[in-house]
Amino acid sequence: MAELTLTRLSGGTEAGGVLVVGPSLGTGVADLWRRCAALLPPSWQVVGWDLPGHGAAAPTTTAFTVDDLAAAVRERAGATAAGRPLAYAGVSLGGAVGFTIAADPGPFGAVVTLASAPRIGTPKGWHERAAYVRRAGTAALVEGSAARWFAPGFLDRDPATGSGLLLALRDVDDESYALACEALAGYDVRDRIAVRDATGVPLLVAGGAADVVVTADQVDVVLPGVAHLPPAEDPAATADLITRFLEASR
Repeated sequence: MAELTLTRLSGGTEAGGVLVVGPSLGTGVADLWRRCAALLPPSWQVVGWDLPGHGAAAPTTTAFTVDDLAAAVRERAGATAAGRPLAYAGVSLGGAVGFTIAADPGPFGAVVTLASAPRIGTPKGWHERAAYVRRAGTAALVEGSAARWFAPGFLDRDPATGSGLLLALRDVDDESYALACEALAGYDVRDRIAVRDATGVPLLVAGGAADVVVTADQVDVVLPGVAHLPPAEDPAATADLITRFLEASR
């Protein structure tokens, strides 16, 4: 996996803290988080990271794990924060990185996971999707992703946001996407999360009421009218949720 790079989404180095945000599989972090990041308090500098072959990140042909991603995020975020308070928020696969960080936080003082769980799907399902993408490409995922990513009616209400995310999915590197699927196949931190209380790191687990991937019964806080991409579907509600959590976690 190539070295992780961070992209500034809002705020500057004068901000009192740094919030690192992570993407969902198939999305670029800027497309997913930009509107939400703009609504977060200016006291937080918001920076995002991209999966290999997604968004601004170079593709890879080297296998990686969710633990590898979490280690890279800890390292780069710690250097970026330069001693400032550091928090994390991630969606789906980015949320899987969040659960992994919560179990071993390093420099992070608070974690938010959105549309994610300590295990997502099944290894068989992820291996099958990886094989499918290697055969057919990420463009073949667009129709199914439209149904999984967004709550009913969202594409009619906000076609620009929805179509932008779906069009970007077509440009994701096929092999990098397949390797990310295989990372999710090997991801299961249920045991680590069960014993994480010793770390004392506040953890908020939230998701959408209409999510069919990580269902509402798997999260602690439910966002109404939202499916699998909360920062894009309802940036204001997502920003408010994160803001209140970060303020309470200080």
